[in-house]
Formats: sequence, structure tokens, C-alpha cells
Amino acid sequence: MHPEHTAIAPAIDTSSAGFLPPGLLNRLESSGPRYTSYPTADRFVEAHGPEQHVLALAQRAQGIGGAVGSSAPLSVYVHVPFCESLCYYCACNKIVTKHHERGAEYLKLLDAEIDMWTAGLGGRPRVTQLHLGGGTPTFLSDTELTQLTERLKQAFEWLPGIEASIEVDPRTVNAARLAHLKALGFNRLSLGIQDFDLRVQQAVHRVQSFADVAQLMQDARTLGYQSINLDLICGLPLQTIASFDRTLQQVIELRPERIALYAYAHLPQRFKAQRRIHSADIPLPETRLQMHAQAISAFMQAGYEHIGMDHFALPSDALAQAKRQGRLHRNFQGYTVQPDGDLIGLGVSAISRVGASYCQNAKTIEEYADALAQGQWPVVRGIALNRDDLVRRATIMALMCQGRLDFQGLADAHLIDPKKYFAAELEALKSHQEQGLVQISDQAVEVTPLGWFFVRSVAAVFDRFLQLEGAREKFSKII
Repeated sequence: MHPEHTAIAPAIDTSSAGFLPPGLLNRLESSGPRYTSYPTADRFVEAHGPEQHVLALAQRAQGIGGAVGSSAPLSVYVHVPFCESLCYYCACNKIVTKHHERGAEYLKLLDAEIDMWTAGLGGRPRVTQLHLGGGTPTFLSDTELTQLTERLKQAFEWLPGIEASIEVDPRTVNAARLAHLKALGFNRLSLGIQDFDLRVQQAVHRVQSFADVAQLMQDARTLGYQSINLDLICGLPLQTIASFDRTLQQVIELRPERIALYAYAHLPQRFKAQRRIHSADIPLPETRLQMHAQAISAFMQAGYEHIGMDHFALPSDALAQAKRQGRLHRNFQGYTVQPDGDLIGLGVSAISRVGASYCQNAKTIEEYADALAQGQWPVVRGIALNRDDLVRRATIMALMCQGRLDFQGLADAHLIDPKKYFAAELEALKSHQEQGLVQISDQAVEVTPLGWFFVRSVAAVFDRFLQLEGAREKFSKII
């Protein structure tokens, strides 16, 4: 991808929340995948288990079957499922407990899985990206975090310039803990904020003051962290346009390098914790859409660049630079500057990508531990991509990351005629062109500045699984 082919900044007036046409918001107010993978995790099957995973590792070692080769650097994700208290909005795989001794037990399980990975990959694989997520990784003690990171450094070669990030509940850290994490090699933080309004925080059982977060960010910057991300959620109970605007202004005052703005998906039938939220307290869809547009306007006016979907970054941040230069990629950790490649997922429910294969670990500690005790991979489901999946993965990721699907490039890489292969999809995409979201030419499909805000909807046109009845209802709202 050449930089001149990348949509660099919206050439639209973002001076008010009305810059996103209300009619367009309503038409596209549907559900869809976030495309951290394709096919998405809901398409994984139990028939793809440990044997298929071992085959994928063998293919990686040989550089066949869609694999990138055994010498290519990796990304590593570690899932720490524990939390001290329950956040009612949460849809993550977590274990709420105050028994911190469970952390030591879990580290032993991770150690066993790491051994399996190093044996399966051979040697000491190189790593350019590490992310600790959860749950709450800082549920672990400083000693346990030291033990975990030293084990990861022993098993994997941390390359110079590695992006090492950790998700942090602001209620679980102080300046001393941040200093300890920095000494361990972490250089990026992601703080779960969600909202600064006290009534909203009480409604979702996550109270943390603006002053405390501001102090943590000041401490982190003094310590030299390269980047701080703040997570926000739009559509939480008791949020109003006025209260959310106050949160937005407070976030802008903190000036994080990155902002992730998620839409709350209320699915109490799937996520037990959400049953504690009163449905009557949730903002109406039209209010939520207005708040979302309000947030986009506020961030753009404050100098943030829109990376894609619900992610924003300051122009000086590596993510914004990668967007401008056409080097943006996407994996299970979201948008990243790391080259497209394999990802190791460690821990319960973690998802891995190895070449043309995805696999997911058991979701409960009991099942995860049982597999490891028997010397077996804790993989319980996954999928091996066929030729059509690979073509569509390349197409969707090109749109999600570069905002451009180059027909000749796709033809050269996959030996197809994209216009014939995607004849039905290109026809369906004409409605997006009429709405000003894409431009379709003989050479390419290009996402417009306005279309970047709806890029999930553009990419979804090429998702063959979404054609199945009821498939969209499994996902969060596109905007």
C-alpha cells in the first residue's frame, strides 16, 4: 500500500455532532463484527482441536499452508481472567474473586502452556508485540508479574522496540506499581475508564475518580511510558448527552495518546453480569447515536486522528503515523503497527492465529487445567481457512486497515479476477457508494473520509457468513 492511497484525515466538517448525517446513522445502525479476525470467532468449530493445531504449527515450521514461516516475529497475548470486583457492563471472560492465591496457581498453568508453545515452535521465537489483558492483569502481585514477564523473556526473544502493553484497572495501581511495570519492560498502558460521571459509575459498579486517573497518567508520563490509551463506552446506563460531554472534555484534558470508544452492547441473555443493569436506564438508540457522533466531533476538534471504527490517536502516536503511511494492521489485539503475522494466545479463552488457522483455548480454568495436566493442548475449537476465507480475509483487512481494496494486488496475490469473484459484493456496495462511504473504480474500492466511520459496514459486505439468518445479532452495533 502506497501512502498516497491512504485516507489520511477526514475532509469533512467535524465542528458539530451533526457532521454525521442522522439519516445515515439510522440506516447503518446495525450489528456487525469488529474483524479482529476473519472468519470471526463465532465461526470456530469444535472439530478443529489439538490435532489440527499441531498440524498448523508443523505447516508454520515448513512455511506452507498459508503460514508466514518459522522465522517471522510473533505477537503474544496473555489472558489474566481475575478481577476483584464485577463491572456490570463487562462481556469479557473473567473470574471475580478476592482470593489472590489463585494468581500463583494460574501462573503454573501458563508456564505449562508456554512450554508447549516453545516446543511446538522450536527454538526461542522472536516477539515484537506483547499484550497482557483480562480480566485485570494487575490482579497479580508485583512478584507474580515479575515471574510472568521473566518467564516470557526466557521463552521468547523480545526484539528491540517491542510494543509491550498491559491493561490496567486504575483502582489497582499506584505510582510504585507503574514504576515496577515499566522496569519489567512494559512501555504502553491501557486504562479502563468507561465514564467519569459518578452516577454512571455507580450504575455499572466501577467507581474511580477523575483526580486519581489524572494522577496515574501524570505518574506514567514521568516514568516514560510511550503511549497511554483510555477506554470509553457509549450507551451505558444513566448516560446523558450532557453527562457524556463532561466525560469527553475530561478525557481531552488528560490528553491520552490513544482513545478507544466502544458502543455498549446490552445482551443480558448472554452475559450474566449485565442482568444487574436496569434496561430502562440505558439511553435510547437515537440518544446513543447522538452521543457517539458528539464524541467523534469532540476528539477530532481536539486534534485526534480517526484511526478506524472507534479508535483515535494523536498525530504523533505510532498508530496515527502508521495510518498515514499505509502500515496499519489488525489482529486480536485491535489496530496495530506490527506487521501482519502469527499471534500466540496464552491462558483461558485466548485465541491464537497460526498461518491459515485460528484456535481458541478452553474458557474455564478447570477445563484448561485438565488438558495441560494430560500434556495436551488446551485448544477446544478453531477453524482452518479455505481458499475463499483467505481471499476474503485479505479483502476485509485491506479495507479495515488501508481503506483501499486494490483489484490488481488482490488478483496477483490470490490468482483471481476480483471483479468477477466479488461481482455480487460490488453490486451490493453500490448503496454504500450512493451514501458517500466508498468510491468504486476500475482499479479499486476506496473508503471515503466519511466511510472510515462506518468501515465495519463496508467490510461486512464481503463477509459470506453474515448472509446467514440471524448472524448479525451476535455482534455489537457498528456505530
